Amino acid sequence: MPYFILYSRSWCHLCEDMLQALRTLVGGGYRIDVVDVDADPVLVAQYDELVPVLVGHASGQPPEQLCNYYLSENLVCDFLARHGGNSGNSPPESGRMRH
Repeated sequence: MPYFILYSRSWCHLCEDMLQALRTLVGGGYRIDVVDVDADPVLVAQYDELVPVLVGHASGQPPEQLCNYYLSENLVCDFLARHGGNSGNSPPESGRMRH
């Protein structure tokens, strides 16, 4: 089952905007992990000025960076279509914050 990781930071309004837009788009049917980049120096080095960064994960496939700064609905829908996603039909598990 495809899922998403949103690389974010706590004070970032664009990050909150992207999370809300993603939740609206996928209807709560996909796992969305929110990772605070500031909690890990490696993530800060990788994503610092790019956040928010949305990465899609699908079983057996390398992670795909889908968009940053603003949600690209087309890229998210394309990712789900290619990886067997069907929004709204999966058990919801969204909004977990990981550090």
